[in-house]
Amino acid sequence: MACLLLTMLGAVGAAKTNQGFRINLWEKGAPHKNGNPQDTAWVQVFLPDARRSCGKAIVICPGGGYSHLAMNHEGLDWAPFFNNMGIAAVVLHYRMPNGNHKVPVEDAEAAIQLVRANAKSWNINPDAVGIMGSSAGGHLASTIATHSTGASLPDFQVLFYPVITMDPGFSHKGSHDNFLGKNARKKDEQLFSNDMQVTRKTPRAWVALSDDDTVVPAANGFNYYFECYRHDVPASLHVYPTGGHGWGIRPSFQFHAEMLQELKAWLMSF
Repeated sequence: MACLLLTMLGAVGAAKTNQGFRINLWEKGAPHKNGNPQDTAWVQVFLPDARRSCGKAIVICPGGGYSHLAMNHEGLDWAPFFNNMGIAAVVLHYRMPNGNHKVPVEDAEAAIQLVRANAKSWNINPDAVGIMGSSAGGHLASTIATHSTGASLPDFQVLFYPVITMDPGFSHKGSHDNFLGKNARKKDEQLFSNDMQVTRKTPRAWVALSDDDTVVPAANGFNYYFECYRHDVPASLHVYPTGGHGWGIRPSFQFHAEMLQELKAWLMSF
């Protein structure tokens, strides 16, 4: 049976660098395969100074349409922002599904479990572990927030211009086809339309997107926020008038400063 690598406290054997330290998620192979043995799952862990730690941690899922990963502006580049707030940033390099949706889901769940397993030595509160995702990474993050249970369920979620639905009329076609396959069953499309999976147990959410996004219809984020509201899940929706899609933490985004200020205020509110 596949098992997580380094789930013991302290993550013995992880090589520390000035850029954090990397941990491979699977020691003996993951339970599900995507047909590409070169595609591996790992996390890059960035811990704040122990004296500044607030106890929160966030697992970050970059986007890329479930075909590749935008590891920098939607992943690694976010680490200083969170560390400066005393929040541990754990950037996830998840495997591509190639039509097997279980592959990235099990990687994201493993990352959440890894953080909680190392909570004591990493100065993290195991009840303050969140997940963040951009675009298709937002679909993965919202999937974990609405489908996972127990030690795999995050305590909060941050979604940037997320793919939420798998309804072909509103989804991002590439994300849909790569996650479920081109000939996906209707029941799977419904199951992974995460606005339809929100319950009162869904963790609090912060959602940000641009009104002029032509890649992922803004209705994805709108509908997810509405379902959170309808189910009494604390949620915050931020719609910027311009910016299109895929801005991440790039300073070139016109509302970059406002976005960071609003996210910081929300993260400090609980």
